[in-house]
Amino acid sequence: MIYKTEGTCSTEIHIEVSNGIVGGIEFVKGCHGNAQGVAALAKGRPIQEVINVLQGIKCGKRETSCPDQLATALKTLL
Repeated sequence: MIYKTEGTCSTEIHIEVSNGIVGGIEFVKGCHGNAQGVAALAKGRPIQEVINVLQGIKCGKRETSCPDQLATALKTLL
């Protein structure tokens, strides 16, 4: 799946999911190190677990963040 982000430095997220488990994740643009960390922590976990942990995280004064946008993207797969 390719998800176009809103309100973040990253412009899109490429997400692989198989049988309800998050696989590979790649953020396009944004903070590369942070994005790699979030992707590594989410990999191998159930979709709902990742959503529960990441939804609502903000980045500075922004109302969203790359982790929050990942959660939003994963919600579309439920």
